[in-house]
Amino acid sequence: MHPFIIAGLGNPGNQYEKTRHNIGFQSIDFIASFLSVEFSNSKFKSNYAKAQIEGEKVILVKPMSYMNNSGEPIQKFINFFSVNIENLIIIHDDLDLPFGTIKIKKGGGSAGHNGIKSIINHLNNNNFIRVRFGIGKPDNINFETSNYVLSKFSNEENKSLENEIDKIRRIVFTIIDKGADFAMNEFN
Repeated sequence: MHPFIIAGLGNPGNQYEKTRHNIGFQSIDFIASFLSVEFSNSKFKSNYAKAQIEGEKVILVKPMSYMNNSGEPIQKFINFFSVNIENLIIIHDDLDLPFGTIKIKKGGGSAGHNGIKSIINHLNNNNFIRVRFGIGKPDNINFETSNYVLSKFSNEENKSLENEIDKIRRIVFTIIDKGADFAMNEFN
């Protein structure tokens, strides 16, 4: 039986905590907390934890290689744990979706997301599942995208963030239990 890898994308370091770009880390931390597991293991420039979801073995991964280099550690985990690409779930931020919108996607391109681009390049395959969390776009057209994704959520956004992250958890559990197609019909 092949395990699942659930990876949340983000950047290591206190200055990036709770920023828009680190919603993947926040989500994976929430899932780990929900399952009462800790990221006590380190391998391939990543922190990881083993758990069970719906009777399936899962490895929760936080690549510590910075967002743009997420592909290398993900590839090493896939190889080390003999994971099928279809059992790889990546949680990441998405500028093109309004804040709080969550979409499940199988395959496709990177849509300009450097973390996803790195994963596709290292795996030489794009047939994995993405759980995309909308962070919206800056209101100010002159606001630099890199500054925006590295900014913290507003007080207003923070009020609903925990509910949104719990929805991500429910989506991930549904993907593992009933498959990505079922989850897309249910949540997209």
